[in-house]
Amino acid sequence: MSGAAALLNTVFGFDSFRPGQEEIVDAVTDGHNVLAIMPTGGGKSLCFQLPALVRDGLTVVISPLIALMRDQVRGLKEAGVAAGALTSGNTQDETDEVFASLDAGSLKLLYMAPERLAAGGVINLLRRANVQMIAVDEAHCVSQWGHDFRPDYLRIGELRRALDVPLAAFTATADAETQQEIVTRLFDGAPPATFLRGFDRPNIHLAFVAKDGPRGQILDFAATRKGQSGIVYCGTRAKTETLSQALLAAGHTACFYHGGMAADDRRHIEGRFAVEDGLIVVATVAFGMGVDKPDIRWVAHADLPKSIEAYYQEIGRAGRDGGPAETLTLYGADDIRLRRTQIDEGLAPPERRAADHGRLNALLGLAEALECRRKNLLGYFGETEVRCGSCDLCDTPPEIFDGTEAVRKALSAILRTGEYFGAGHLIDILTGNATDKVRARGHEGLPTFGVGRDLGRSQWQAVFRQMMGHDLIRPDPERHGALRMTEAARPILRDEARISLRRDSLRKATRRPAVKAMVNDEDAPLLSALKAKRRALAEAARVPAYIIFTDRTLIEMAETRPESLDQMAGIGGIGAKKLESYGAAFLQIITGDAAQMHPKRRKLAGSEAGNVYDRLMQAQARLMQGACGTEKPLSCSAALVAKIAALHAPDLSNVTAILGDRRAERFGDAFLDVLQQAR
Repeated sequence: MSGAAALLNTVFGFDSFRPGQEEIVDAVTDGHNVLAIMPTGGGKSLCFQLPALVRDGLTVVISPLIALMRDQVRGLKEAGVAAGALTSGNTQDETDEVFASLDAGSLKLLYMAPERLAAGGVINLLRRANVQMIAVDEAHCVSQWGHDFRPDYLRIGELRRALDVPLAAFTATADAETQQEIVTRLFDGAPPATFLRGFDRPNIHLAFVAKDGPRGQILDFAATRKGQSGIVYCGTRAKTETLSQALLAAGHTACFYHGGMAADDRRHIEGRFAVEDGLIVVATVAFGMGVDKPDIRWVAHADLPKSIEAYYQEIGRAGRDGGPAETLTLYGADDIRLRRTQIDEGLAPPERRAADHGRLNALLGLAEALECRRKNLLGYFGETEVRCGSCDLCDTPPEIFDGTEAVRKALSAILRTGEYFGAGHLIDILTGNATDKVRARGHEGLPTFGVGRDLGRSQWQAVFRQMMGHDLIRPDPERHGALRMTEAARPILRDEARISLRRDSLRKATRRPAVKAMVNDEDAPLLSALKAKRRALAEAARVPAYIIFTDRTLIEMAETRPESLDQMAGIGGIGAKKLESYGAAFLQIITGDAAQMHPKRRKLAGSEAGNVYDRLMQAQARLMQGACGTEKPLSCSAALVAKIAALHAPDLSNVTAILGDRRAERFGDAFLDVLQQAR
């Protein structure tokens, strides 16, 4: 077993790597420059934490948010790893502890935000601290084309050059353009060892629904998932507050979060979400990038995200523990118009605005997809071999119709009115509704007046929305959002191309049954008891509950019901330090009895040395009064037996050196037999 694999088991409690992890860990451990693109929840952090433990010296981790860093440091400390963070959120005692560990050379991982690299003396500090590797989390933040650009990430390349150490960059979201910029900015254009481990999150169910009373749609969606942790993303601060009040009134535990809140209030919400089960946070996109909570069961968008990358990043906060999770995205023509206008009215150069329109187009294509959403989503990131069965379009394939004639009528109405009107007025013309506005402009005399009476108003709204989704029309910010035709629409207008549309039923969202229970009915009461114990321990330690154990670990406990600490050591996510700290407490919940085990033996639980220890104790019991049972009682302490059990090259001289002559005379040969049989 490699050093990394051994630490994976003893420190983090996992028997094996997840797919794709091991070769990334090996490359980073061997000192190669690495770019790894892995899906959220795919185990990115272990790919730099394990090499940091195997390699000599200190690893610096550049990470974007304080909450994210603090969570990872807490988790590492719980696992027995020497880790620290230098952030603006530190207390003076925390900062002093980090500097003391740096001076002592005992720290293995040091987390810091990219903004700290601008401080004078940081590079000299890191030189003195024997930094041997740099890890960059959320590396897409370096790209000005990406959705989370952070200017201070541009300093990381300078840091790598100054320290002359290998760099490993990790992200879950990077299209080809963003990947190239990461290579340019962080690696000076020299291609690193690149690992693309796919973007698929098969445990997440994808669903989009056209808006039709969006508040009611969100409330319906939440109602069938009551008691599960979730996030609702909104496009405005005001909507987060009103929607959270609606959820509270419906009996949910909910709160709101946005960038206009005081910093203390935001930290309070972040703390609640970390430790409370079943809390719903209604938030702007200001919330979430630092969320490391593994058991978020659903994410809903009350408004359309700004790009396909933003959508992928935000839904990726659900189901990080690998358990089933669900998403719902609501969208409408107003969303599309708003996002187009934001791009057009932005200060970015023309090529950036064109790229942003392309990213929005990809998201709209996903929203208006005619077949499997996962195929559309992953196709954007370059994946073509896609299996789904877990999206709304695979659940219920949509009804498709030839929309060419309807689109042609709509385009004609747009052109005949000079591209100066929005969808409402155009629909009045198409349906023959002679409003005052229509008559005032003489539009009742147009050839297109009334040509669309075969469709109702809501059906025409769906047609216009899908036309925006297919980028056939765009709102013109210089004409107050009036719709204008794009070049992509001309072949349809000229009868040189045809287009299929979805027959939009505007159904209310999704009383689709919630994901199935995490455990069966028989194990559910035990899981609840284990969660209660976890909550009590987390509150006492003032850490998020998942820092103690994740839901996945508790579920495995409830299903397998270990009867001893040795059996508990085999459960995923329980390393040696956590077994020592919490094993007995959780075993008592499962068995109803306190786990009686000497601390020296408990440290060996789950290892072969633990089994050797037990056999040594049995041999000692047989010989306590000598081979004939008549001599003066003699025994070895648990500490001595533990030392014997841990011997790697056993011989009588080694045994005697530990036990002393008198004990070696009585137990030496028997102990040596046990050790040799175990080899």
